Amino acid sequence: MPDIRVAIAGVGNCASALVQGVEYYKKVAEEEKVPGLMHVNFGGYHIGDIKFVTAFEVNKRKIGRDLGEAVFIEPNVCAKFAEVPNLNVKVLSSPILDGVAPHMRESFQIYNEKETKPVDAAEMLRESEADMLVNFLPVGSYKAARHYAQAALDAGCAFVNCIPEFIASNNSWSKRFEEKRLPVAGDDVKSQLGATILHRNLIKLCVDRGIAVEETYQLNLGGNTDFENMTVEERLKTKRISKTEAVTSLVPYEVPTRIGPSDYVPFLGDKKICYVYIKGKKFGNQPVTVKAKLEVEDSPNSAGVVIDVIRAVKLALDRGVGGPLTSISSYAFKHPPVQVPDDVARQWVEDFITGKRER
Repeated sequence: MPDIRVAIAGVGNCASALVQGVEYYKKVAEEEKVPGLMHVNFGGYHIGDIKFVTAFEVNKRKIGRDLGEAVFIEPNVCAKFAEVPNLNVKVLSSPILDGVAPHMRESFQIYNEKETKPVDAAEMLRESEADMLVNFLPVGSYKAARHYAQAALDAGCAFVNCIPEFIASNNSWSKRFEEKRLPVAGDDVKSQLGATILHRNLIKLCVDRGIAVEETYQLNLGGNTDFENMTVEERLKTKRISKTEAVTSLVPYEVPTRIGPSDYVPFLGDKKICYVYIKGKKFGNQPVTVKAKLEVEDSPNSAGVVIDVIRAVKLALDRGVGGPLTSISSYAFKHPPVQVPDDVARQWVEDFITGKRER
């Protein structure tokens, strides 16, 4: 199979987990059962078929470095689980726009705009012959996310939107990709076993078993730059919408709900702690309460999901399918174009792989 040529916007912790993961799993035999992968073979594509071809970043210490080195540079705190060689991919200067909140300028160690000029992203995507651009920008990057979505359109490559800015789920943007026969997948990636997927399944269990859900919340703590960035509420509007809709879409009635990042605890590093609470009524109108705690390394938790998304997007490119990919988006993202239960989304993905489903 040909290489899957991937560009990255934002060389942070999630990018570090993805780059390390490709290296870690690249020689896994297809018949092996290994932890962390949902598909070793995805429609004929192996993890080892993924090749990184360019990357964009605002951190002055990462710009100009090889991607294989940049993924380990502070403030990245993703666990190091693979040795990454020189990838011959130079990290390029990204336009800052609103990708850096005022309170994050020091943490992100942004470049001096008088000394460094941002590259033309569309030109670099064309030059690197990228098949797709994966967006890992910080939460709240409204203008920056749309800048890169437009750059992908201009360059003729697909777009994978891992953040809670609504591109794939926005009719206007999805139509632009469809018109150019370019796939778009998103929005806001789910973790492999994260707060949203756990909360969704607990809520679905309650609804399926006849429990009347009365109220629910999800609280999250973490110590990486994602949580530091989200200490400013104005950056969180779409994040709260994305996470809340992912859960409430499974309940056929209105439920008082509060979901979202709760606090930044620096000493936790890349560890994320989630608390889920569900209160309801069961048989005889008797009370029932569910309380769950989840503790994970945050950044690697999404990488296995993104690896599947990348290969799904490549399949769509091979087949000439443009526009929003509803199957992989519903399975892998919190705010997809179409919300369905996870078991339905999983079947959609399997049908997409075999060609029974177009998108």
